[in-house]
Amino acid sequence: MIKNDLFLRALKGETVQRPPVWMMRQAGRYLPEFIALRDKYDFFTRCQTPELAAEITVQPIRRIAPDAAILFSDILVIPQAMGIDVEMKPNFGPYLPNPIRTIQDVENVIVPDVHETLGYVFDAIKLTKEMLNDEVPLIGFAGSPWTIMCYAVEGQGSKSFDKAKGFCFSHPEAAHVLLQKITDTTILYLKEKVKAGVNAVQIFDSWGGMLSPVDYQEFSWKYINQIVEALADDAPVIVFGKGCWFALGEMGKSRASALGVDWTCSPRNARYLSGGNITLQGNFDPSRLLSPIPVIKKMVHEMIDEFGKDKYIVNLGHGILPNIPVDHAKAFIDAVKEYNQ
Repeated sequence: MIKNDLFLRALKGETVQRPPVWMMRQAGRYLPEFIALRDKYDFFTRCQTPELAAEITVQPIRRIAPDAAILFSDILVIPQAMGIDVEMKPNFGPYLPNPIRTIQDVENVIVPDVHETLGYVFDAIKLTKEMLNDEVPLIGFAGSPWTIMCYAVEGQGSKSFDKAKGFCFSHPEAAHVLLQKITDTTILYLKEKVKAGVNAVQIFDSWGGMLSPVDYQEFSWKYINQIVEALADDAPVIVFGKGCWFALGEMGKSRASALGVDWTCSPRNARYLSGGNITLQGNFDPSRLLSPIPVIKKMVHEMIDEFGKDKYIVNLGHGILPNIPVDHAKAFIDAVKEYNQ
């Protein structure tokens, strides 16, 4: 039994004394102990070495004590497993030297045996579970098929992903074949993560907001929903679409256990748009963690009041920034623990 099961209870919609709290990218660059490992090992070495991934995952649990851990990994391990080269360049970000641009490129992409290609992730989960010793739940994650495809076609990060969008609109059949291959791989991957021991999974649709509402349904949501349907009986699924407030109504009718919200959508609108029955997660602006600590605490309490303490998981509206002081990150977590209605 997990000693602190507040996060899992909120995902079930149960009444709680206070909402649970964790932060996207909490196992990351704002922690000095993370930076020490980053300076010793390159990015994918850290992802692919179970001992390092497990250590990084538990660092924030020791330091700021959130109510859940999220496995240190990356959404781009999936395209790597599918035979697409991915590099992480310092001070640049993801770089894919051979982006997918033709129908032949799509045909060359494989749906892999996830045990062979991603076994290191499942090993990291088992090791992390041992280290967590049932103190808090562990979250596994994957990128949405659309978000993965954005990187695979663009070849790097982008402000507009116009090459990825252009590929979808000029070669829709090939785009759908690629999206389905990513979806199939992601389902296999997340199911194995659950078997290895994660207690919940989150799908990150980081670039969903780049699409119009109509295109979102065709090129993103229908694939996310396949993943939700495939996983819903195995573990709770959280869907986080950045900039996707327009899809909250559709998402709210799905079998997802919770929906992540970014800071551009007010708690009231998020409740209204999602239908009012599903657990919501978010939505503190990560830059707001640069505010003075008393302001952070006041704003967190106001945010909880607006969302309501039940069917709610406190989080940021996107990943924590590298320049956030550790005591400000801790103040965010502590504010939730100090919350009294």
